[in-house]
Amino acid sequence: MTTSAPDTRWSPAKVRRAHMAIATAFAVHGAVQGTFATRIPWIKDHLGLSAGALGLALVCPAVGSMLTMPLAGRLMHRLGSRTALRLLLGMWCVALSLPALSPGLPWLCVSLLIFGGSAGMADVVMNALGVAVEEHKGKSIMSGLHGMWSVGTLAGAAIGVPAAHAGLDGRIHLGAVSAALVVTGFLVCARVPDLHPAADEAAPPRFALPPRAALVIGAIGFCGVFAEGGSADWCAVYLRDIANASPAVAALAYTAFSCTMATARLLGDFAVRKLGPVTAIRAGGVVATAGGLLVVLSHAPAPAIAGFGLIGVGISVVVPLCFAAAGRSGPNPSQAIAGVATVTYTSGLVAPAAIGGIAGASSLTVSFTLVTVLTLGLVVGAGVVRPSAAKQVAGAPAPAGVAAD
Repeated sequence: MTTSAPDTRWSPAKVRRAHMAIATAFAVHGAVQGTFATRIPWIKDHLGLSAGALGLALVCPAVGSMLTMPLAGRLMHRLGSRTALRLLLGMWCVALSLPALSPGLPWLCVSLLIFGGSAGMADVVMNALGVAVEEHKGKSIMSGLHGMWSVGTLAGAAIGVPAAHAGLDGRIHLGAVSAALVVTGFLVCARVPDLHPAADEAAPPRFALPPRAALVIGAIGFCGVFAEGGSADWCAVYLRDIANASPAVAALAYTAFSCTMATARLLGDFAVRKLGPVTAIRAGGVVATAGGLLVVLSHAPAPAIAGFGLIGVGISVVVPLCFAAAGRSGPNPSQAIAGVATVTYTSGLVAPAAIGGIAGASSLTVSFTLVTVLTLGLVVGAGVVRPSAAKQVAGAPAPAGVAAD
């Protein structure tokens, strides 16, 4: 589904309602991730998994995402944006309960295939809707939308920390939160814009390679999302196994990571307008690298938690700016958005497995050394999100009013 010029029939009130609805949908999506992340140590212990086995299981969401994410555009074209989001967000919320119900590693892998597939497709639809609302809004909102996703992860983590501290069975915790989020998501989706393709618009292909612009922009997103995915899924385990933290304090690491990322993303649109996208990403890369070094050098909970917090601040605007750059990179913004989503979120889903594999062969400290090195890539490659760079890659003019460094 291509992104067309803003429809003048959208009143300011309609734009505000659409903005609030899609922002809430981002928060619901984030709450699923935040809830799941805080109970990964429980799942690891409940099934008696080694770090390597857990890493193997966590590669399954990446496989599910890679297989299904390219289908999101086709689904939007056939069902419309509202029905597609209702279906996919509902699947994502239901999938939250599946890992805790898995009796062993094979079933955990199957459940995580479903988990990753529903997550990726829902994410593509949400971001496509976000870009459409941003066009009608007339100013940057993507960082704020992703900030709401981080707020959702924080809300999920805020429930997960006391649940972990109390030793609550993960099956009860994840099942209850899953049911609550299914209902919430259904109500939210009733208010998102229902976008349909033009009568003469051809259906997008079921599978297509990402356009060249998406691959270039996705390269910088890869670095940021690798750090995000790796930190989100392994920070609690790192705190417990390397920094000798209690389960409750270990879960607090994810809360710190999510809180700093949420705050930075909510302020991100203002920062991007002041600094420009390239400088914003480069400054973030410096902060994230400092945080990664603090994590690697720490053997106590407090500095390690602070390090994960700095990583959250540093990578906060990377994904929103990659999607914004994709939206102005060529004549088919939705295809570029789907391509960038495939590259970046596949990175985030592969990262936990890669970190687990490296940890199994050496240690988690070595794994987060790799994360730290990749955050330097944000400093080196930030120029690809410059509007003129997107124009050169895709051969399309950059829109007016976009801040440039």
